[in-house]
Amino acid sequence: MKYLHLDPSFAPYDKSIDFESFTFTGGEPHIKILEQGLEDAVTITHRINSFNDLGLLLLATDALRRMDVKVINAFIPYFPAARQDRVMVPGESLSVKVYADIINTQNYNRVTIFDPHSEVTPALLNNVKVIPNYEFVKESIKEIKEEVVLVSPDGGALKKIYKVSEYLGGIEVIECSKKRDVKTGRLSGFRVYEEDLKEKHCLIVDDICDGGGTFLGLAEALKQKNAGTLSLAISHGIFSNGFEQLGKQFDAIYTTNSCKDIDQEVITQIPVL
Repeated sequence: MKYLHLDPSFAPYDKSIDFESFTFTGGEPHIKILEQGLEDAVTITHRINSFNDLGLLLLATDALRRMDVKVINAFIPYFPAARQDRVMVPGESLSVKVYADIINTQNYNRVTIFDPHSEVTPALLNNVKVIPNYEFVKESIKEIKEEVVLVSPDGGALKKIYKVSEYLGGIEVIECSKKRDVKTGRLSGFRVYEEDLKEKHCLIVDDICDGGGTFLGLAEALKQKNAGTLSLAISHGIFSNGFEQLGKQFDAIYTTNSCKDIDQEVITQIPVL
């Protein structure tokens, strides 16, 4: 097995195939694979953060097929639009299905993704393999070096966090909830279903941090219930609003390199693989 790492900064496997890529002045991505005589099986890895990133993946797949590579796998750690897994208001697209349909047309032997937002993504993808967040959370706790309780930020995360707890030997889980206005996206009504956290180290576990509003609101609610140290373990770190406010609320923040590389003192980045 050889590997084609389309993002040079994301190379989770050895035996990388040499290639050149660039974007034409008209905006179209282009690729040229330099290594000839490839093996029958190749895995393409890529961090997809735009349609151009998706386009480069498709072009690389076409190039490999034209080189008679018989078996092609794709490793897409952060599956794009996984959060858009249902239509909330009329006029919206079911974005995750659009991406999944495009990926399915490529007939990959296997598509590997990491900690998808919900069960919708793997249900839509053909030949999918899901890497859960269990080992990532385990490594985060190793970095913390003390006993923690796991905090579920909302009902949607409950099923996954109890599986994490089971994997880690039955760590205590604290359930929380919030309200979201589906038209505006505004968050409110954060609740912690525990009367007194007794200064326990609370580790919030979730799949995505974008703007961070969920975790800022939840941090305040946890402190009102006598939480001790607050930490955050996020599988996919987008951090579109930066790190200043999160850094004020959380003693430690853990994420992976599934979306991008992050060089921030407040962030500990743990490789997906």
